[in-house]
Amino acid sequence: MLNKFVSTGLEHFEAELDKIPQKKLGLIVHPASVNSALQHTSSIFLHKVPTKVAALFGPQHGIFAETQDNMIEWSSFREPGSGIPVYSLYGDARKPTSEMLKGIDTLIFDLQDVGSRYYTFIWTMLLCMEAASENGVKVVVLDRPNPINGIDVAGPLIQPGFESFVGLKSIPVRHGMTVGELARLFQGEFGISCELDVIPMQGWKRQMYFDDTGLPWVMPSPNMPTLDTALVYPGGCLLEGTNISEGRGTTRPFEIIGAPYIDSKKVIKALEGEGITGAYLREAHFNPTFHKYTGETCHGFQVHVIDRKSFDSFALIIKFLKVVHGFWPDKFEWNRNPYEYEYVKPAFDILTGGSSLRRMVENDTPYSEMEDSWREELERFKEVRRKYLLHSE
Repeated sequence: MLNKFVSTGLEHFEAELDKIPQKKLGLIVHPASVNSALQHTSSIFLHKVPTKVAALFGPQHGIFAETQDNMIEWSSFREPGSGIPVYSLYGDARKPTSEMLKGIDTLIFDLQDVGSRYYTFIWTMLLCMEAASENGVKVVVLDRPNPINGIDVAGPLIQPGFESFVGLKSIPVRHGMTVGELARLFQGEFGISCELDVIPMQGWKRQMYFDDTGLPWVMPSPNMPTLDTALVYPGGCLLEGTNISEGRGTTRPFEIIGAPYIDSKKVIKALEGEGITGAYLREAHFNPTFHKYTGETCHGFQVHVIDRKSFDSFALIIKFLKVVHGFWPDKFEWNRNPYEYEYVKPAFDILTGGSSLRRMVENDTPYSEMEDSWREELERFKEVRRKYLLHSE
């Protein structure tokens, strides 16, 4: 543990707030938009510069994270205290419209990411940058930590034709970047011409996990309760593309996984021969209170991470899916329901960025061969990524 206090971009911007020349601001926030004293970004701005705040914008799950599940939209409303508009960016519009931006000089982005491509907040940032470019609005990104470290870069990239709201541009599953660094990459690599300022953190080092920072953890979304959740999420989220429960409806989503048709002991024993490192798979049985298999008993395991550096969540879940598909091919299914505004392609395909990985799971392809299939493009991304990094190790 490094035990080194980190100050976020918000705290540095907050110190200069009285001096900002902009007349009208739009704040993109959610529950984790707080400083180290747990004061919310919107409260800080409305207290210090109330006449400059023109609107608030919220991402998936709502500005208060009150919507539990994927594909639950929320509607715009007016903030009760100030009466200013609060615009939903997860409903009729996921990109700010010209009407929403009318009269706004600068958008302030202050959302906490969790380091995985599927987490939609970084794509809300990209769409806000595009809208800002189209409407002559400046963007200021208040940098925050990548909670699962800023070193590890892993997993396949998005293939052409598989772009979606869980991957609008081709980056790997674990990008190893902060939101500020990603904003710089989006501008530099994807032709977004908005005026962009990134307010960096102080004290953050790339090897840090969130609990090394001294900052308080606030759930950025309802099913991201802890740092442990974020650690398993790069793989655990893939279960949304299957008929296996990813643990929604339990108190440990993405850590507890299973289905009624699975034999826990049989699966765990099979995975012991798959080279799983950094985690202990503890037999678990659970009844989800909502989402898949509500009220049914699911059988599976809880992932206990015991060595973060050697743990590979993505590899674990792919190997798990191969085992389940092999044992229960007549019961295991890919999710064919609409998923994150994709209505044709399977959810698993848009999560993994193509159809090849799904076919390799079905064909029981060795995981080493799967990794070989994306190794070259991953190395190219690492080279591109270096140009946009703000923080050292």
